Amino acid sequence: MKKISTYPPITVISKKHRGKQSLCLYFDYHTPLINIVKKLPNARWSKQLACWHLPFTEENYLLIKEKLVKITNVKFDQFTPTTTLKIKLKEKERSLLNGFYTYLKGKRYSASTLKTYTYLVADFILYHQKETIDNVREIERYIESDFIKKNPSISTHRQLISALKHFLIYTKANFELDFKSIAPRKDKKLPSVLSKEEVIRLIQVTKNLKHRVCIALLYSSGLRIGELLNLKLKDLDFERQMLKVSMGKGRKDRYVPMANSLLPMLHNYITTYTPQQYLIENDSKHIPYAATSVRSFLKRSVERAGIQKAVTPHTLRHSYATHLLESGTDIRYIQALLGHSKPETTMVYTHVQSDAVKKINNPLDLIVAQYKNSQKSTTFISDNNDKNTSISGK
Repeated sequence: MKKISTYPPITVISKKHRGKQSLCLYFDYHTPLINIVKKLPNARWSKQLACWHLPFTEENYLLIKEKLVKITNVKFDQFTPTTTLKIKLKEKERSLLNGFYTYLKGKRYSASTLKTYTYLVADFILYHQKETIDNVREIERYIESDFIKKNPSISTHRQLISALKHFLIYTKANFELDFKSIAPRKDKKLPSVLSKEEVIRLIQVTKNLKHRVCIALLYSSGLRIGELLNLKLKDLDFERQMLKVSMGKGRKDRYVPMANSLLPMLHNYITTYTPQQYLIENDSKHIPYAATSVRSFLKRSVERAGIQKAVTPHTLRHSYATHLLESGTDIRYIQALLGHSKPETTMVYTHVQSDAVKKINNPLDLIVAQYKNSQKSTTFISDNNDKNTSISGK
């Protein structure tokens, strides 16, 4: 059994104090714990922040882990992978990264792009340890000797090149990065798609009402996970049975239909959970639900439904598009419903229509049928010498 600590838990938050980033330690008043914290090198009390704080450095981050984690529960609040990387950077490098973040923000990139690009560039700065990039070979060396060892996906690799292209513009480098010459080719993997029966089974085995609404909406309106979690109550038009997807990918608004069969479930959900602003809210705070929570309960539902395929929230969107195409919906309408800028993106679903593929006559079946009609032997593919058209070898 785990020993219960006599010290109160500590929450560590990264905050700016007097122009410098600090590691702030928040905990309930406790004299013995205060005596331990104040002995940490460079630990100071801030009346303004109402907490003990240390300079934002890797040494202090490790010191907190070494000295405090073993005596009480320490939670590093809002410590993203980028925050952990930034701790390892020197003050000048951190300032450079913060400036790049502000530059991207000024370009009005989405929160997701800001997070991804900042993390990727932070990792490059940590490796490069120079304020300037003199030539493309320095980028190639980083990719070859460091980045590739982390086994990133092709998509992440391409994002790195895009991020560094922006970073070169920001730092006013004396050369440009040719994306096509240095970025790997895009994967041409076909999306994983659920059958219609699997979709129904998935919804049925999900007993939690909020979780069931999430799965049903992701599928029935073809939403991306970020679009689902950003839906506000004002975006639901029950009279027209439409959802307004505000600022989807590429900063585009669009309207998508709500399924008739979903309406009673939605009304029941809103009455039961009484969300205030966002349709899918965190239970204790009126903020959007976490994407990690959606992925987590979806994984459990997939297991309960006995589905063997790898299923993510995006699989439901792929399934929606494929099923629309199989039911005869024009590809141009599907493009509009999904919010795709280019028809080429939507065309991938023409390759995964199982119903359409099943209707194609296999050339072997055609040959066998022709021979059957003409009463000719098919011993060229049969294991016996009889005159029938079986190819089973029986």
